[in-house]
Amino acid sequence: MADKPIIFAMANPVPEIDPAEARKGCPDAIIATGRSDYPNQVNNVMCFPFLFRGTLDVESRAINYEMKMACSMALAELARLPVPPEVEEAYEGRHLEFGNDYIVPTPFDPRLMTTVPLAVAKAAMATGVAKREIHDWDAYKARLHQMYLDEQEE
Repeated sequence: MADKPIIFAMANPVPEIDPAEARKGCPDAIIATGRSDYPNQVNNVMCFPFLFRGTLDVESRAINYEMKMACSMALAELARLPVPPEVEEAYEGRHLEFGNDYIVPTPFDPRLMTTVPLAVAKAAMATGVAKREIHDWDAYKARLHQMYLDEQEE
């Protein structure tokens, strides 16, 4: 393997290569799978609900490249921020910090609900596919956060 390889073993339920075996061959590899029981779960659950939320909120006529990139960049930015304690608690106290074993936010990170739709909505407006504009981004973010809180109460 190359130095510091990136391995995406995405087959489910059995990845193409077991992450432990890959780690033996290259201890500094970045390894991602589609499984929640391994670090770096790459799964559409952390993207699609929030991509669609932003799309629907501005009544976008399309989901374009810029919106998908805004979603990806929001995920990348979020992965670099300190992880809230409640997220680590959901993962039984596992310390989550940007690095080889944490390159994407976990699907249980509540910040996804505000960060990704906001980025997607802004990109839709900037590229002219939004039929509805959002003028107060702070109020929009607060509404998204409240939706998350309401969902948690159910």
